[in-house]
Amino acid sequence: MDRADLKSWLSFVLALFGIYIVDQSIKEIFLAGWRWESECITLSLVYNKGVAFSMFAFLGPYLKWIQIALLAAVLGYIMHGKHMREYALPLGILFGAAISNIADRFMHGGVVDYVHWHCGFDFAVFNFADVMIDFAVVWMVADHLFFRKDLRKNQ
Repeated sequence: MDRADLKSWLSFVLALFGIYIVDQSIKEIFLAGWRWESECITLSLVYNKGVAFSMFAFLGPYLKWIQIALLAAVLGYIMHGKHMREYALPLGILFGAAISNIADRFMHGGVVDYVHWHCGFDFAVFNFADVMIDFAVVWMVADHLFFRKDLRKNQ
């Protein structure tokens, strides 16, 4: 492993643990009973047994194992290619958030969600990890589409 690979893995691991710790710390506040409401946003504890918009809740206890298998497959793909050098930080953010949500399934029986937008329309209840997953995906897609033109030409 050369210096660039080591730096990429270090960035990945630090981002992963940083996001995991921040997300679990925020969730602890809501698990302790904190709640806040306004006209547009309610911050209160909800356990999501499914994934986005409670999809696949019917999978019950198998869902966490399916998610672990998917994360392992993605990690294998990343390790096989050169993706870690290109996307270490957003991948660390994505994995930290995903692992945090999966950990909730083991510790609490469902993902700890707490942000509910209900101004003009009802939106799904979500958490910090969900936002970080979206952020990481947008970062990687935008980077690939707008900043990696030289890579696309060579493919």
